[in-house]
Amino acid sequence: EGYRNFFASVLAGNQRGFARAVKKSKIPREELYICGSVVSNRVRGEEAAYASTARGCAANLEAFAEGGIDYVDMIMLDYPGPDCDSIRGQWKAFEKMKADGQAKSLAVSNFSPVQLDCILNTKPKTKPVVNQLPISVGLYGRTSTAEQLAENKKRGVLVQAWSPLGGSTGGIPKSVRQECATIGKAYGKSGAQVALRWIVQSGAALTTQTKTRAHFKEDLDIFDFALTADEMERLNGSGGAA
Repeated sequence: EGYRNFFASVLAGNQRGFARAVKKSKIPREELYICGSVVSNRVRGEEAAYASTARGCAANLEAFAEGGIDYVDMIMLDYPGPDCDSIRGQWKAFEKMKADGQAKSLAVSNFSPVQLDCILNTKPKTKPVVNQLPISVGLYGRTSTAEQLAENKKRGVLVQAWSPLGGSTGGIPKSVRQECATIGKAYGKSGAQVALRWIVQSGAALTTQTKTRAHFKEDLDIFDFALTADEMERLNGSGGAA
C-alpha cells in the first residue's frame, strides 16, 4: 500500500531526513524506488561541469547513507548547464555514477529538446529516461504541453510533471480549477484529481508532494476513472495543450 517511488531532491533539502525515515520504516530497500538529484548548472565548460556534477553525485550518496541507502534507482540533473560542452560534462559524471553501480538509471529536469540533443547526439552509453518539466492543466507557455510531450517521446524520454497542480508556477487559474471541479463531480472526484488525471491521460507521469496523509491518498486515487475525449479537449483548450 501507499507510495513506493520517492524523489528526494537536493533543492528541497530533504535527503537526509528522507533517508532516516526509510530506515525507520523497516521497509526493505528493494521495495522502494528512490531518486536523488544534482544541481551543477552554475559552472561552464566540460571539465568544470564534470567535477561539479561528480561532487553532487557523491553528496547524494553521503546524505542517503544516513538511512543505509548505498545506491539510487535514479539520479536526476535538476538543470542543464549553460551550453552543450557543460551538459556533456554533467552527463559524463552521471554515466560514471551508473557505471560504478551507484545509480541504476539517469534522468534530467527542465531540459529543452535542444539541450536533450546535447546528450543524445554524442551517442551516450546511457540515455535520459525521464525529463521533469513544469506541466499542469491551464499552464500557458511558449511551448504547448502536447508539443513538449511529442518532442520528448520522439527522443525516447518520458516526461514527468513537477508542480502538477501549479503550486510552483503560479497555480492553476481559477476558471480552470472550476472546470476541473465541474468535471470531477460526475466521477465523485475532486478538481485536483481531475487535474492529475489530465496529466496521466496526456501521456506524462507526475510527482506530487504534500504534508497531509489525506492529500497523499487523494493523489493516489486517480486510476479508477478516465476522462472522456470531450473532457480532455475542454481542459486542453484551457491552456494545458493549447
